[in-house]
Amino acid sequence: MHHREWEVVPVVGRAHDCDVLVVGGGIVGLSTAYAITRAAPGTRVAVLEKEAGPARHQTGRNSGVIHSGIYYRPGSLKARYAVRGAAEMVKFCAEYGIAHAVTGKLIVATDREELPRLHALVQRGRENGIPVRELGPAQITEYEPEVRGLAAIHVGTTGVCDFGAVARRLAEASGAEIRYGAQVVQVDRRPELGVAVRTGDGSVVRGRVLVNCAGLYCDEIARLTGDEPGVRIVPFRGEYYELARPGLVRGLVYPVPDPAFPFLGVHLTRGIDGGVHIGPNAVPALAREGYGWGVVRPREVAATLTWPGAWALAHRHWRYGLGELRRSVSRAAFTDAVRRLLPAVEEADLVPAAPGVRAQAVLRDGTLVDDFLIRESARAVHVLNAPSPAATASLPIGREVARRALAVLGAL
Repeated sequence: MHHREWEVVPVVGRAHDCDVLVVGGGIVGLSTAYAITRAAPGTRVAVLEKEAGPARHQTGRNSGVIHSGIYYRPGSLKARYAVRGAAEMVKFCAEYGIAHAVTGKLIVATDREELPRLHALVQRGRENGIPVRELGPAQITEYEPEVRGLAAIHVGTTGVCDFGAVARRLAEASGAEIRYGAQVVQVDRRPELGVAVRTGDGSVVRGRVLVNCAGLYCDEIARLTGDEPGVRIVPFRGEYYELARPGLVRGLVYPVPDPAFPFLGVHLTRGIDGGVHIGPNAVPALAREGYGWGVVRPREVAATLTWPGAWALAHRHWRYGLGELRRSVSRAAFTDAVRRLLPAVEEADLVPAAPGVRAQAVLRDGTLVDDFLIRESARAVHVLNAPSPAATASLPIGREVARRALAVLGAL
């Protein structure tokens, strides 16, 4: 893929097809379109999505959890937007009749070494303004009779919803022109003219400002635009099982996360459909949309392997990674991880479910970008890191991206 390979020929009488051109029809891109049309009625917004419908990747392939914001550093975008976004998401779902429930969740320590980290989460939750209740072993069983642990915390504001339905509603309510099956293959940005995007079918769409919400491909879209993002998306596949005996779990049960890694560990989630999902683990994917070991895209693998940060990341976390790989190839090993929380579970209880892929931005030195990352350039706004809890926080994220896009637009 190359940028600036054709001349922009303005349409007679109308140089631009839209004011803001959003690339990506996941929940962040659609929330951005929704926020722009709410904040500045009359602004023409177009959304380009390469799939045949919205929310086909990260949005539609996560555990459906409305996160409370307890994990995130106080003052960070993740903390502020998750806390605010959780309340707004519940209100949005209620207003539009989207299936949801505020269930609360348990975070359970099963080892003495985890107790200080659990206590730190209590403090972090309080700093972030989140209601947290500390529990002993007997109180754990009041919430979850089959779960065992040394101590736990109950977080009351956590919930579940159908984020795919949220994305579809945002698409309808935004009033934006949404083009599905429109894969971006070239971008020509001219400061004096605007941004022209060529899609896979040869169509050209012209906008005054481009907003990049391309998720798994956001770094590539940034480079097509002519910007160096300074990060590379390294895809991690999360593999899930469904619990054949869903009655073992009433709600949401999480382990105490390892603060050195941005994944929450194998957890149990009763969804809005009543089924219980278990997972995800986190293994390197061999394609950005690598939903199984059999999906390999050599160009994308090469892009990861040529990024110095990927090697630094592997060197730093190889022990953790080996454990994740073992659980990926061995259902017995995955079952053992679940038994730490739920001793009654058997290997036969785990039924394979649809996996997801997390778009994780990695810096050149191997640092995993911990917060949401949004950058601006001439006639462009790039969302370069928006993994979990981005679905929870999508309404405030969308407003922030919209604010920046409208500021760029207003400055032209």
